Amino acid sequence: MAEETKKNKILLTAEEFQVLEDKAGKSDEYYDRLLRLQADFDNYKKRLEKEKLEFIKFANEEIIAEILKILDDFERAVEAGKIKHDFDILYKGIEMIHKDLSDFLKEEGIKEIEAEGKLFNPHEHEAMMQEETGDHPEDYVIEELQKGYTLNGRVIRPSKVKVAKKPKTKE
Repeated sequence: MAEETKKNKILLTAEEFQVLEDKAGKSDEYYDRLLRLQADFDNYKKRLEKEKLEFIKFANEEIIAEILKILDDFERAVEAGKIKHDFDILYKGIEMIHKDLSDFLKEEGIKEIEAEGKLFNPHEHEAMMQEETGDHPEDYVIEELQKGYTLNGRVIRPSKVKVAKKPKTKE
């Protein structure tokens, strides 16, 4: 057994022991730094998630403010209609509000999808009806039932359309 104890013992010089002790100290220092960095990173992720939720919560604030201006115009038009009962004035007011809303939406990247007279495109159009006709080429949109829109090039609502179909031939 004395021989076994000798095998497990390692003799070091004071210099070698000091080097090992320095390295152990550095190792502890690096480990502590790693733990702090991990905690900082976890806190950063939590803060980022909180900021993201706040951003999403208020992302539409500017758009809502613009829509509120248009709502104010509608309210003024309704009040004017109550007082004057003049259809022409009310109609002009509604036209102005429609123009303001259309201009605002264009500024925000909204664009109408052209449908009538165009070849049916299933990515932009939703066929609601087909009509047999010889007046229009087959698979062309002959009537737009509801306008479609894109937002910065992405379809957010397809146009609902009536599509031309060849008339059945009589045999």
